[in-house]
Amino acid sequence: MAAVRMMSMLLKDKSFGPRIVPIVADEARTFGMDNLFRQIGIYAPNGQLYQPEDAGSMLFYKEAQNGQLLEEGITEAGAISSWVAAATSYSMHDVATLPFYIYYSMFGFQRVGDLIWAAADQRSRGFLLGATAGRTTLSGEGLQHQDGSSLLMAATVPNCRAYDPAYAYELAVILHHGMQRMYVEEQDEFFYLTVMNENYAQPDMPDAVEEDILKGLYKVADFGKVDDTGPVRLLGSGAILNEVLAAAELLAGFEIAAEVYSATSYSELARDAAEIDRQNRYSPGLQRQSHVERLLPGDMPVVAASDYVRALPTMIAPQVRGRFIALGTDGFGRSDQRHVLRDFFEVDRHHVALAAIEALVRDGHLDAAVLQNALDQFDKGDAGAAPWTL
Repeated sequence: MAAVRMMSMLLKDKSFGPRIVPIVADEARTFGMDNLFRQIGIYAPNGQLYQPEDAGSMLFYKEAQNGQLLEEGITEAGAISSWVAAATSYSMHDVATLPFYIYYSMFGFQRVGDLIWAAADQRSRGFLLGATAGRTTLSGEGLQHQDGSSLLMAATVPNCRAYDPAYAYELAVILHHGMQRMYVEEQDEFFYLTVMNENYAQPDMPDAVEEDILKGLYKVADFGKVDDTGPVRLLGSGAILNEVLAAAELLAGFEIAAEVYSATSYSELARDAAEIDRQNRYSPGLQRQSHVERLLPGDMPVVAASDYVRALPTMIAPQVRGRFIALGTDGFGRSDQRHVLRDFFEVDRHHVALAAIEALVRDGHLDAAVLQNALDQFDKGDAGAAPWTL
């Protein structure tokens, strides 16, 4: 909803709006884009040749010769090809346009990844929005729509800047930065943003966090008194950040302090770390620190929970001195409610809190009885089979 609202506001700009190319393969209403039908219309070279079933509604399916929205039908290959045409118009036709292709995130890198790689090779500029993103955010849809791998695949594309924002202000900062990079600085890169369809409160942006949002990691909140030696840091992103914040509240009940961070981009953090390592190899006398090392110093345990496979947060593990525990959604998806799916994949608030307590026990900061107490309180006494084995 926030993403579409931002795009709708951009479309109203008289100078820049006509250069925006919204693209959807299917499910425009699912993504909250039906208001664009009336605002800009759906492009049809021959105009509207039929009366749609919803003709009597305010947001009817309006096709027009001067329509701006490309509604391609159920063909991700066709839609990504339209996106490439718009994303390369700056070089092919000397007319810079800004394409937004919104789609079910599972139907992107997994389904048309080769075309996305070709788009990167052609130096495309634009936004890909993986909607209903994550493996647990879309209730009841099962394997077909549950994406746990797109952000990992995006990390392999050199000029793709991939982000997993949790809040509308994070999305706004990244969109503004992307437009600045692609259309002012004329950098040959494109942006992949995951967006969820879960309703939750959207907080105000903290002061002076814009740069850290773009780098991929910033502090959201402190729970209790924390120093560099303990006790625990919690990282969350996208759909799981609110579960991580709830886990910090659970830990407070055990008198365990925690720092909570939003990890907006593990791939950008990993690239920054690789660049710093490379610079340090060539400059022995001037040892720099990566963004992760600056924000997460000391030996405090770090628990990173994601709605994607564990390999995604593990990308930053080499930069963390303390014990690093990655929680993710490895395995196949399921058709169920969000809270059941998050419990199944062990990325909900209870499992995040248990991982933090277990790390503190293993490092000698807590007695094992505290972990047993938490297992009893959370009713997690029977581990059962791991979700990735089923």
